[in-house]
Amino acid sequence: MKVLMIGVAAAALLATAVGAQAQGKKYSFALVPKNMNNPFFDQARDGCKKAEKELQGAIECVYIGPGEHGGGDEQVQVVNDLITKRVDGIAVSPANAAAMGRALEAAKRANIPVLTWDSDLLDKDKALRIAYVGTYNYEIGVNLAKFVMGLKPNGGTICIQSGGAAAANHNERMQGIRDTLSGKKSAAAPGDRLSGTNGWTEIDGCPLYTDDDFPRAVQQMEDILGKNATLDAFVPTGGFPQFIPQAYRRVAEKYKERIANGSLALVVADTLPVQMDLMKAGLSKGQVGQRPFEMGYKTMLFLKDIKDGKAPPKDPTYTGLDVCTPQNAATCIGGSGS
Repeated sequence: MKVLMIGVAAAALLATAVGAQAQGKKYSFALVPKNMNNPFFDQARDGCKKAEKELQGAIECVYIGPGEHGGGDEQVQVVNDLITKRVDGIAVSPANAAAMGRALEAAKRANIPVLTWDSDLLDKDKALRIAYVGTYNYEIGVNLAKFVMGLKPNGGTICIQSGGAAAANHNERMQGIRDTLSGKKSAAAPGDRLSGTNGWTEIDGCPLYTDDDFPRAVQQMEDILGKNATLDAFVPTGGFPQFIPQAYRRVAEKYKERIANGSLALVVADTLPVQMDLMKAGLSKGQVGQRPFEMGYKTMLFLKDIKDGKAPPKDPTYTGLDVCTPQNAATCIGGSGS
């Protein structure tokens, strides 16, 4: 009799859960950035919160990730915890694509839908997520390289500054830069190192890897420009040094004349407001931006549709780019969520 009563109670709880689902259950969706306290990912958080507000109690946006300079291992632990807690869906920007792929095997077994945004998994692991939502990262590199080629049509020396060596998105951007400058398509990210091809050579010590540590990014920039007085191009694949604007300004102002006359092609990924201010001040020659607000917003809507049994989003779903110069600075930004 006791066993029967427990079974009846369980059935009652299940019926209650099914009824709540039918009436519109409040889903808990996690938006997991590579690290917290990052102005780029802050915009994605704001998009996530906008979706939460618009859906009026149907979802909870759980914005959670590693600390300010957290890396792939810490992010994997965050995702493991979310899987254990059985959240209703996960949208993650993998800091270490290979490690995240291994972690998401558990989400697949638990039937937790996963989207990637900003950065994707390795090709062999893409079946572990439903879709990628974000930038066509290769095209960021292409557009950065086009800026450089416009300023330096005869080629020259270049240093690329990247994020983490295992970050798929930054490797794809680096491949776009290298392929465009060399005029040759490489087999895979991060592309073939430039060694005189089409007039372009990467200097010793580069590419630089910041691991999303912004003070380190500024120090790297200061060191490489200080040691290479005739460097033709310095190209960060993310806004790393500009995300602490006063420190960046202190370094870049030493080279303001070279930036102005085009002898130093300083072009940077991302177009956050603080970065646009730096460009307008003559401290970069161009910015190629993404739309993180839209990434955070759309992933929440897509997860809700998936849980409601609607068609999944197109894979990949690209959110667009903004190519900004000092000349078009007033009109170049789109999809910011403002």
